Amino acid sequence: MSLRRHLVLFARAPMRGTVKIRLAADIGKDATLIFYRRTLRDMLWRLGRDPRWQTWLAVTPDRTAYQTGLWPPVPGMRVIPQGQGDLGVRMTAPLCDLPPGPVVIVGSDIPDIRPTHIRQAFDALGRNDMVFGPASDGGYWLAGAQRHPVPRGLFENIRWSTEHALEDTIAGLPATVRVAMLEQLDDVDDGEAWRAWRAKRQP
Repeated sequence: MSLRRHLVLFARAPMRGTVKIRLAADIGKDATLIFYRRTLRDMLWRLGRDPRWQTWLAVTPDRTAYQTGLWPPVPGMRVIPQGQGDLGVRMTAPLCDLPPGPVVIVGSDIPDIRPTHIRQAFDALGRNDMVFGPASDGGYWLAGAQRHPVPRGLFENIRWSTEHALEDTIAGLPATVRVAMLEQLDDVDDGEAWRAWRAKRQP
């Protein structure tokens, strides 16, 4: 019997002044909130309804997981709190706590992501232990694991939000872990990335 696939989207509550701080410093809090809400809604609508996987929206602050009307309603999607701790601890939690089956984790600020990318990640996990989607800034937009078992120390000692994030993650894995890489995509973290993304959308 094949195990259920799990897609986990990490999101911060879409409230003014609390999302995408670096981007807000460049383009303003109002424009940032509009961008974030639209990107989150579009990603959930594109990815969250796909019957090939169960979608979980892991949110922070934790209390917002229980606030009705705050998150876009997507049939079949389940909203859960991210929990406490740094990003590495919070990313490890669904790998340990969700029902059996491969898990893919993505952020909520990747406007170019499509269901094809998620399918490719799960396909890669059919032949590998872990999969990553690299970003041009040295980080990654996707991380996935087969979970048999979760490698010890996964996502520990990572220099998050630096050009070393992916390098540190790979370096911390046991030598026996088989790793696959997807194509490069980028999240939108600052004004330069936002303007480049807008330029690509122009006809």
